[in-house]
Amino acid sequence: MGTPQQTEGPYFVDGMPNRSDIRSDPSDGSVQQGIPLRLAFHVYNVDNGSCIPLNGARVDIWHANPQGIYSDVKDFGTTGKKFLRGYQVTDHKGTAQFTTIYPGWYQGRTIHVHVKVRTFEGSNKTLEWTAQFYFDNSVNKQVHTQPPYNKHGPPTTTNEQDGIYTGASTDGLLKSNTGQHLMLNLTKDMQSYLGTFNIVLNSAHSTH
Repeated sequence: MGTPQQTEGPYFVDGMPNRSDIRSDPSDGSVQQGIPLRLAFHVYNVDNGSCIPLNGARVDIWHANPQGIYSDVKDFGTTGKKFLRGYQVTDHKGTAQFTTIYPGWYQGRTIHVHVKVRTFEGSNKTLEWTAQFYFDNSVNKQVHTQPPYNKHGPPTTTNEQDGIYTGASTDGLLKSNTGQHLMLNLTKDMQSYLGTFNIVLNSAHSTH
């Protein structure tokens, strides 16, 4: 079974910068402040029962800042901004790595990071997979006792109170609690965090 999919959400914007460090806004050079978070996604494709690293896949990520705001969204007044958005292309090991900050929360949602994986042949998309990744509630709570997160207050929605976390996957693989299968493997290194996840794709994700 492949890694389950979830909704893209309303704030995906295509055409984001190709960069591993997504903390800055190219429009004015400003940098989002927060607790450093490094992310490493290892993407595999199931081929005849074997997991093969997927080389050359485009991995987009996007998430809210410590105030719960997304860039390049009219409703947030951030049209034209690109902070906390970007993509990388997987290497021969199927790995895409990012440097960002720990995400903030907004009303009705638990803390999460959006990820979309696509492959192309020329300009034609041949595969697409989309989900959201989650963090342990206790870490979310602890992070939000520190600046600049504490200005926004503690998260008001836990993982178990989030309808997308507890809901079915969009691909029919899971009937409930999809988020339990999308928890980042999180470790702390001094004053920063490292999150990793192995994303497993299969023929069901093909757009052919």
